[in-house]
Amino acid sequence: MAIDMAIPAGSLALVTGASGYTGQVLVRKLCALGFRVRAIARPSSNIEPLAELPIEWIRGEVHDRDVVRRSCEGVEYLFHVAAAYREPGIEDETYRAVHVTSTEALAECLAGRPGFKRFVHVSTVGVHGHIDHPPASEDYRFSPGDIYQRTKAEAETWLREFAVKSGLPVVVIRPAAIYGPGDKRLLKLFRLAGRRYFPLFGKSRGLYHLIHVDDLTDIFIVAALSPAAVGRVFIAGNPEPSSLKEIATVVSSELKGPPVRFIRLPAWPLFVAALLCEAACKPLAISPPLYRRRVAFFTKDRAFDTSRLTRELKYRFSVPVEQGLRSTARWYREAGWL
Repeated sequence: MAIDMAIPAGSLALVTGASGYTGQVLVRKLCALGFRVRAIARPSSNIEPLAELPIEWIRGEVHDRDVVRRSCEGVEYLFHVAAAYREPGIEDETYRAVHVTSTEALAECLAGRPGFKRFVHVSTVGVHGHIDHPPASEDYRFSPGDIYQRTKAEAETWLREFAVKSGLPVVVIRPAAIYGPGDKRLLKLFRLAGRRYFPLFGKSRGLYHLIHVDDLTDIFIVAALSPAAVGRVFIAGNPEPSSLKEIATVVSSELKGPPVRFIRLPAWPLFVAALLCEAACKPLAISPPLYRRRVAFFTKDRAFDTSRLTRELKYRFSVPVEQGLRSTARWYREAGWL
């Protein structure tokens, strides 16, 4: 971590989503930097991994206005990381509550409070949907493709409009694909790269933008402390996208198995199969073995221009993609996940 900005001793930071993967990395850094940390966690959240840290925990739902009111007392910085991830059985209302209602409650509670310095809102590059002509910048149109992306887009749009009217010091971060040791979101891709054959579907290069969790959480903190961040939106992704072939080649090399071979296949049969899987599994509230968003992962070129981070926040990335992929693959292997 290379945060060289001045931090007033004992500054109080509120973190939502602190018990999640990214949230845990963030609160550890905040504590190490001298912040006092308060966090909202659902009663069912496992906070044991952070038990050794001096965190003030407030148990409750992040969209409960009474919980929000108690949590915001005296807060100087807010890191709104909480998210409802795509899991079988989650109702649309849950996505809206966690993404939209919580954002509204937090913003309305903090607006105009003396001493409040920054609302760091974590959105997603998914609000842009499919990128017709990559790379896309922060100004690219919104075209969310599912309820997760739609509610993220709704929350971000509302917050930016509210900030203009209220003067709330907001900065929006749209992370690309988050990865790193301990995360499971890209585990299936790593497992696939460890096999002898790796499928490539359709005609796209399969460009994919990654962001290591260490860089992402540093970006959160820089955005909270930099005066240049107020009122701005930043796509948080490595300077250059990676192709699926590049990712798989690095991971395969680190795992030291047989060199991975790539097979290109037509995409449309897979989309049809995914549609049928989703339709069959949804009534049963089970995760489909194949779904359209996963097929799209292999068939779309999703690349972004992330230069605004370096131009305006002077951010310098600390984890090169190859280094991050190799360290993550080693962690997975040592943990017995590969």
